[in-house]
Amino acid sequence: MGAGTFTVYDMMSRGAMVHRDAPALIHGSRQVSFGQLLRRVDSLAAGLAGLGLVKGDRICVLAQNDVGYVELYGACARQGIVAYPINWRLTAPEVERVVERAGPKMMVADASTMSVVGEWPRTQRAVRHWYQLGDDLPAPGFQALSSLYREGAAPPAPDLSGDDPFAVISTAAVDVIPRGAVLTHANAITASLVVAQALGVTGADRYLLALPLFHITALGNLITHMHAGGTSVVVARYDAEEAVRLIDAHRITHVSDFPPVLVTLLDAAQKLGSKLTSLTHVSGLDAPQTIQRLHEQTGAQFWTGFGQSETTGFVSIQRVRDKPGAAGKPIAVCQVRLVDDYDREVPTGTPGEIVVRGPLVFQGYFGQPDVTAYTLRNGWHHTGDVGRFDDDGWLYYVKRKPEKELIKPGGENVYPAEVESVIMQMEGVSGVCVYGIPDARWGEAIKAVVEARPAGRYTMQQVSEFVATRIARFKRPTSVAFTDALPRTAEGGVDRDAVKNRWDNEP
Repeated sequence: MGAGTFTVYDMMSRGAMVHRDAPALIHGSRQVSFGQLLRRVDSLAAGLAGLGLVKGDRICVLAQNDVGYVELYGACARQGIVAYPINWRLTAPEVERVVERAGPKMMVADASTMSVVGEWPRTQRAVRHWYQLGDDLPAPGFQALSSLYREGAAPPAPDLSGDDPFAVISTAAVDVIPRGAVLTHANAITASLVVAQALGVTGADRYLLALPLFHITALGNLITHMHAGGTSVVVARYDAEEAVRLIDAHRITHVSDFPPVLVTLLDAAQKLGSKLTSLTHVSGLDAPQTIQRLHEQTGAQFWTGFGQSETTGFVSIQRVRDKPGAAGKPIAVCQVRLVDDYDREVPTGTPGEIVVRGPLVFQGYFGQPDVTAYTLRNGWHHTGDVGRFDDDGWLYYVKRKPEKELIKPGGENVYPAEVESVIMQMEGVSGVCVYGIPDARWGEAIKAVVEARPAGRYTMQQVSEFVATRIARFKRPTSVAFTDALPRTAEGGVDRDAVKNRWDNEP
């Protein structure tokens, strides 16, 4: 291990020395100090080593937030094992495709996901080890993750560097299977320092860890607050009224937001008579009217910016009040350029694809070298998003590139092509166009315009439920229009712009 190496485990080890007895995690009535957390991480690392897991092996995790989930991230970081979390909102076939790509030696699930993977120890022979997270009695074929903790001397640590993979975070299913963005230890550590510096995070801060740990937002903010000596208050999954009670009880200062988190939090605070007096930061994305309501009803500041899983979070960041409508200025450790289709830099004020270079850029897509090479061509990460700079260097988000059109209901990534491929399986459907529409609650919703004969063959509900039975429910359209003939291009493909112009204002 080189003298310049600093991994996620090193960060936790430093935390145990500097903040030993301070609380790192709170979950219900349980409180785990930085010192206790490191000891438990070492104990779990010993158990993983005892199973024969080595540097570079993957562990897939399909579970809701838990202290054990955080400890598993730490144990993987210590041993050079790659954590591969999976979205628990996916259907069983979708999860199976992710697992097939990941090729894990071990799978960790919890009681909430047993309906998806409960039978897999019998059928998925390629996965050697099956463990269940949480206090529930393990399902048949699973062992309790708690049984892996080994007291005593920690196992030898492998030779690691900051460029070694730490975690694989799934992105949208561009090609049916969600792509896995490989994030290194250096990515995670650098991102934590960027956010801590921007928001001024210190050991006095407390973070509500309510967004799922398979998201870069939750994982990144967990590491940020841990690195700064702050506390993360863990909840299995977000519930607005529970969040208000926890904010008041633990004096939480920071909450992450994707619609409808903030609007439901503010509604619940009004219902429960809370002023959310401890809250100082909310970070993420939301509608201007919701952000304004936060500013009017609390003392918190809303932070936003531009970023992706592939950039380990924000590469530009700002307080919304500093420049409403903008996405911040590039952070200190990244270069951000705007380019045309030939990678030529565009003039100030002209929209161009956002490309990024710096230590936050991911290593590549797991198991997809060709896609990685194309995305990172010419030494820059091509985000697929279009932005523009003003004369003062503020970045403004414009849109997704047409070939990488993306819908984000409630912070999830949905590619239209995935939904379209499902709807095309319906009998009598000869064409479909799926795109995003504004939604007051979720930020964006999914609309489908379906070419089907005879007229009246299907209802909106039938199309929506058909999609929900085959892929995750958050990918189902909430608005469906029908036609006997979609607009087509000269090449015979669906003319997406013409469809949007024709049906945008129809329910």
